Amino acid sequence: MTTIAVIGAGPGLGAAVARRFGREGFAVALVARDPERTEALAADLADRGVTARGFTADVRDPEAVTAALDAARSALGPIEVLQYSPSPHRDFMLPVLETSHTDLVGPIEFSVYGAVAAVRQVLPGMRALGRGTILFVNGGTAVVPHPDRAGTSIAFAAESAYGHLLHDTLGAEGIHVAQLVVPGAIVPGHPRKDPAVLADTLWGIHRDRHGFRHFADDLDA
Repeated sequence: MTTIAVIGAGPGLGAAVARRFGREGFAVALVARDPERTEALAADLADRGVTARGFTADVRDPEAVTAALDAARSALGPIEVLQYSPSPHRDFMLPVLETSHTDLVGPIEFSVYGAVAAVRQVLPGMRALGRGTILFVNGGTAVVPHPDRAGTSIAFAAESAYGHLLHDTLGAEGIHVAQLVVPGAIVPGHPRKDPAVLADTLWGIHRDRHGFRHFADDLDA
C-alpha cells in the first residue's frame, strides 16, 4: 500500500480526494492546522474502509510540514501522491496598490515555502518507488492575476512556476507534476466544480499523466 498526502485537507475538496484515492487502495495522510478536523475526516474515512490518519501542520511553517510528512510516511507507508491544496487566507487578497512588501510574506510562505518543503520531503521516497505524482490545486489568479487579489495572484504565479519547473525536470524519472486550476469557488452540485467531480478530475490527472496545467472550468466561470 502506498499513500496520498493531502496538504490542506478539509471537509470539501480534501475529503473528496481522500475518498476517491482511498477507493483505489491508497492510504490517506490528512495534513492541516486543525487536529480535530483531520481526526474527524480520518474517522469518516475509516468508516468507509479507508486507512487514514490526520497530521497537524501549518503550511507557513516548513519544518512542521516536513515533520508531518515524515510522520505520515512512517505511519502509513511510502507517499506516492502529494496534493498541495491549502485554501488561502482572505487577508492575502488585498488590492495591488494597498499591498506592501510585508503583505506578501504570508502568501509566499503559504504558496511557495510550504510547497517546496512538502515536495522536497516526499521526493526521495518517490524516487525510491520509481514513480509518483505531485498535484498543485490553485485558483484562477494563478493564470489571470486579479488587481484586487494581489497576494494570491503573485504567490500562485510563483507556485505555478515552481510546479512547471518540477514537471519539466521530473517527468523522465516517472514522477508526474501537474496543476489543476479551479476558477472561482468550489461549488457543491456544480457539474465541474463539485468536490467529488474535482476529485475525479485529480484522479484522472494522476492516472493519465499528461500535461502540466489543467482547468476545472472556463476561466470566466
